[in-house]
Amino acid sequence: MKKSAWLPAVIAPVVVAGAIAAPALANAADTPLAGSHPTAADVIASVAKSSDAQYSGKLSQTSDLGLPELPTGSGGSSLEGNASDALSMLTQSHTARVYVDGASKQRIQVTQQLAEQDLVRNGSDVWTWDSKQREATHVTLPKDTATSLEHGTTTPADIAKQAIDAITPSTSVSKPTSTTVAGQRAWQIVLTPKSSDTLVGRVELAVDQQTGLPLRATVLAKGQSDPAFQVGYTSLSYGAPASRLFDFTPPSDAKVTTKDLSDAEHHAGHRGHAGDRGAAPTTTGTGWATIAELPAGSADTSSLDADGSALLGQVTKAVDGGRAIQTSLVSVYLTDDGRVLAGAVPVSSLVAAAK
Repeated sequence: MKKSAWLPAVIAPVVVAGAIAAPALANAADTPLAGSHPTAADVIASVAKSSDAQYSGKLSQTSDLGLPELPTGSGGSSLEGNASDALSMLTQSHTARVYVDGASKQRIQVTQQLAEQDLVRNGSDVWTWDSKQREATHVTLPKDTATSLEHGTTTPADIAKQAIDAITPSTSVSKPTSTTVAGQRAWQIVLTPKSSDTLVGRVELAVDQQTGLPLRATVLAKGQSDPAFQVGYTSLSYGAPASRLFDFTPPSDAKVTTKDLSDAEHHAGHRGHAGDRGAAPTTTGTGWATIAELPAGSADTSSLDADGSALLGQVTKAVDGGRAIQTSLVSVYLTDDGRVLAGAVPVSSLVAAAK
C-alpha cells in the first residue's frame, strides 16, 4: 500500500456510510407498497426485497463538506492515485453508470476526463480496472458471498443498508411521504438522530414504491439546509442488462493483480490483529456518535514527499496529540503515534477518545 493510501481508506467509508445509523424497524409488510399508506417499517423492509432487481441507470454523487476542491493526481508525487482520487470524491461531483442483474452480477463505471474506472462482478469473479493506471485486479470471492461492491462511488442501496444494519434506539423516523426520483415513484423517510454528540443532522432515503430499490440517499449536517452528501439515480430503467456487460478481459498491456479469497472463511482467525495493516477498526461509542479507531501505524505520514506533506497541511490542522480534519459531516484525527480515529463527531470527541 502506498504511504498516501491511509487517507482514502479512512475518510471515504466514514463519510458515505460509517456515520449513518437508524433504529430497529419491525413488522415488515409482504405486499408492494405502491398505492398503499406504508409505515416507515414497511419502507425499510421493502429494501431487502430489491436484492434480485435487474436494472440499468445513471448515478450522480455530490459532496459539499467544506473541503477545498483539490486536483486529482500530481505528476508523480505521493498524491498520485488513491489519496488524490479519494479527496476528489469528497470535493467534486461525480457520475457513474450502474448495471445490475440480481445479487451476483453488477457493473459500475466511473468516467473521468480521459479515464475510466470499472468494477465488474460476475458470480465469484470480481474485476477492477483503472484505465489511467492501466491496472486491473481480479478477486475470487468465497462461494455464495453477498459482498456489496463499491468502486469510486456509493449507491443509495449501500447507504440504506448501513442505515438498516446500524440498529439503535437513538433515531426519530418520519412517516413516509411520496416523491419522484429518476421518473420512479418513491417513498421518502427521514432519519433524525436524537444524540447531540453527532455532526449528522438527518438522513433522507427515497425508496422505489414498486421494487423497494433505494433511489436516493441524502445526508445533511447539523444546522445546514443543503446536503453535505447526496447520491441518487438521475435515470433508471428496469430489466436485465446485456450479459456481455458482466464479462471482463484486461488489455494485454495491463498490470494484473490477483487475489483469491475463495477460502477466506478458513483464515478468519488470522485477521484483526493490531499489527495487521488490514486489521478491522475498533469502535467506541454507540449509534450516531460511534468512533472508529485504526491501530498505530495506520497513518504513517513520515515518508510523505513534499507534495504529500503540503496536502496534509492544507486539509488538516494541528490539535493536541496530532492533526485533524473536521468537515461539516465527519472528523478524522491522525495521532502522533500513527493511530487514526474517525466518526461523525467533533474533533474534540476524537481527541478525548484517543487518550
